[in-house]
Amino acid sequence: MRIFRTKSFRRFQRKEGITDGSLSEAIARAERGLIDANLGHGLIKQRIARPGEGRRGGFRTVVAYRVSERAVFIFGFAKSDQANLSKADESDLKDFGALLLALDARGIGTMIAGNELTEVTYDEKN
Repeated sequence: MRIFRTKSFRRFQRKEGITDGSLSEAIARAERGLIDANLGHGLIKQRIARPGEGRRGGFRTVVAYRVSERAVFIFGFAKSDQANLSKADESDLKDFGALLLALDARGIGTMIAGNELTEVTYDEKN
């Protein structure tokens, strides 16, 4: 399973102090079938805890997700800032997620080279 994040999600992650370990944990839960919300068209919503707190009041992330293959974090927001996604935002994210999930290895490599995607690397031992 490869885990990526978009450039805009990386900015959100850095601003909020979200660790790569938290992202990896969210995808590990999804791989076990523990998905917070299935938005359809390959998109899921996963909760991520605020540093030092629980997931309940933390962050919501939208992930383009294909089981056992690829996950791409594309959008994140704090529950305290936004209750949910608008229908228009959800539609745009579904289109973007479909595009990301359709990429082949060359397309992923191009996006990484262009700094539009970065791979989440997390080693449990560290």
